[in-house]
Amino acid sequence: MGSSFRLLKILRVLFSERIDELLPQPKRRFLKALAWCTPLVRGKRSRGERLRDALQTLGPVFVKFGQMLSTRRDLLPQDIAGPLAELQDRVKPFSEKVSRSIIETDLDCSIDEIFSEFSSEVMASASVAQVHAAQLKTGEKVIVKVIRPGIEKVIEEDLKLMTTIAKFVEKNFIDGKRLKLVQVVSDYRMTILDELDLMREAANTALIRRNFINSPICYVPNIYWDYTRRNVMVEERVYGTPISRIDVFKAKKVNMERLAERGVEIFFTQVFDHSFFHADMHPGNVFVDIADPENPIYKAVDFGIVGTLDPTSQAYLAQNLIAFFDRDYRAVAELHVESGWVPKDTNIGEFESAIRTVCEPIFQKPLGEISFGILLIRLFEVARRFQMEVQPQLILLQKTLLNIEGLGRELYPELDLWKTGKPFLDRWVKERLGARGIVEYAKRNISRWAVQFPALTNTVLSTPERLERLESIQIQQAESLSQVAREGKKRRLSGHVSALLGIFGLILSGSALIAEYDWLAMYWPLTIAVLSLVLLVRR
Repeated sequence: MGSSFRLLKILRVLFSERIDELLPQPKRRFLKALAWCTPLVRGKRSRGERLRDALQTLGPVFVKFGQMLSTRRDLLPQDIAGPLAELQDRVKPFSEKVSRSIIETDLDCSIDEIFSEFSSEVMASASVAQVHAAQLKTGEKVIVKVIRPGIEKVIEEDLKLMTTIAKFVEKNFIDGKRLKLVQVVSDYRMTILDELDLMREAANTALIRRNFINSPICYVPNIYWDYTRRNVMVEERVYGTPISRIDVFKAKKVNMERLAERGVEIFFTQVFDHSFFHADMHPGNVFVDIADPENPIYKAVDFGIVGTLDPTSQAYLAQNLIAFFDRDYRAVAELHVESGWVPKDTNIGEFESAIRTVCEPIFQKPLGEISFGILLIRLFEVARRFQMEVQPQLILLQKTLLNIEGLGRELYPELDLWKTGKPFLDRWVKERLGARGIVEYAKRNISRWAVQFPALTNTVLSTPERLERLESIQIQQAESLSQVAREGKKRRLSGHVSALLGIFGLILSGSALIAEYDWLAMYWPLTIAVLSLVLLVRR
């Protein structure tokens, strides 16, 4: 019953904001039934603004979903994606008493046993968790992050309704198949449920801290594992000026160019050197130590959302970026096809022409005025025409790049993102894809190869025996089939049945052997080719 009322509320809000206008005309009729119970819409707002306001009204789960949708420039037109990016995840905090109860339950001890100070004032409150300041008995200043009580049930219920709505939209939108909204909701489910596990966030923080442990330009806080559980995380408290306080930076005469360029350097370092990046770098999660105005140091927090890139995606991404800024559009088109980002049957010439049409007007500007964000938006518009399949990690990367560029340009409007990024990428390609990269790869993997070598040797040496066994099975089954065929003249119907059983037995026998030797399943095309050659020679 509760879900039904919630669904009615959602439909009422969507209709009151006239979100039904996003649907094709024939599909709107049934929603008119809700018109009597919805207020009149006042003021002139775009469809994107109305969708934004509807999601804000529906609560934090829908707000976070809208925030994620705003990064899908490959799916949404700019007039919708833009307003969605303005959504704010702000929720009324829950009481200190509830916070204390959750902390004490998870840590199985009283707060007074751990903290010498615990602030009742909430430092920050969002849909998933809120943060309190505290001090450990050992003297360290910390923050305590606490998961909002009951939020998992709320999220699960809203996600079910989101999926129902997504299926409806996919079915009724003209462009529904391309939107893949059900898959988007599924991706969102994984993201938001991951945020409910503070042990995961703590592990992310620890890894990024380790990656930057000796960095002179970026600091990541320490995690206190003894006091961290699924619903509670205790982390070193960092002090600094919020990255959005440009007025303070100017008053303190901070080197703004260096500050902006260091942000870009941190981004490229995470993506290409670490293969693990902070994917939620909005202004609320970034602080700056400006004790030395000429040497500003970034301090990052909140690693609930992170991204990873495998070596193949890294290589394609690096080569794509270099090709873009070398204006080698043919290479860009070919790389997109090779990587599987667009269908293999894509016409390279047409794709190259479409990319050139988008990029050339942008590249007529000085490099310092070129916006990566605008470039990405335009490219995603092209990708929509060519059915580009955008991977979740690349979407996180795009979102992070947009945030970094936005922050950098606010700090230093003349920021030339390519001036910082191009040398970094050139070095990376040379080190990872050149001779030096091959040597380093061998060094990293030689111990693993040494362990695997005996097993590989046994597999190679025993291959003839396995082939003989498979051949024997085939011969036996072939003889059975021949016998069936001889008797088939006498009893046609029985013969057909027996033949089918014999064929089925052959399939099962082969499947059993393949299942027993998983190497055979992995390399079955090669196995069949080798087997054919062996049998041919023996005959």
